[in-house]
Amino acid sequence: MPQRNSRISRAIREAEGYLELGLPEQAAESLKRRHSVVTDSGRANYLLGEALRESESYHEATAPLERAAELMPGDMHVGLALAWCYKRTGRLEHAIETLEDSVRSDPREAILHYNLACYWCLARNRRRALRCLGRALDLDINYLDLVPYESDFDALRDDREFQELTSVIV
Repeated sequence: MPQRNSRISRAIREAEGYLELGLPEQAAESLKRRHSVVTDSGRANYLLGEALRESESYHEATAPLERAAELMPGDMHVGLALAWCYKRTGRLEHAIETLEDSVRSDPREAILHYNLACYWCLARNRRRALRCLGRALDLDINYLDLVPYESDFDALRDDREFQELTSVIV
């Protein structure tokens, strides 16, 4: 067992290094080569999913991210990455469900509320989108800087309540 843990640790460090260097394809290949060693590691599965997500292989990324979610329930980073992939593979309902679970685990993380606001807007649920966006801005007003560039909010641009929520009072 100690030798196995050492191999898992080495594989994780190598993948983290590749990701830090902006080489997601190499990180993914490194972990795939060691599949039998890392299959039960939440961190290794997350890193594989993250590497595939960064390579825009969203469909392929969902399996290791789902496994990471099983092994590391409530991990915010896993939830964000998995929801990101679900959204980009046409599974918006799964993306929302994943982020709702993440918010229950980490209710003070503004990024979760912000992304959930985006997804609720895409799902045409104005009320929930505004509530989540408001919560994100309450937690971290810096997310206001992202709103003008976020196409997910396009359906709300003319909404009076959205405009009031996102207007800066000097």
